[in-house]
Amino acid sequence: MEHNPSAAWLTEAALAAEQQGAGNLLRVVLIVMVVGCVLTAWFLLRGYRQKDD
Repeated sequence: MEHNPSAAWLTEAALAAEQQGAGNLLRVVLIVMVVGCVLTAWFLLRGYRQKDD
């Protein structure tokens, strides 16, 4: 698997968005944002779990 720097990946995503319109890029950004929020909530809330010994 080839490693692409994030700047190159973002540039490729922007070029693809120009060809297809803003809909697909916006959809990807929203999905990544929602997944990031869920993972952040899980990470923060796992410390509040009750431990039954």
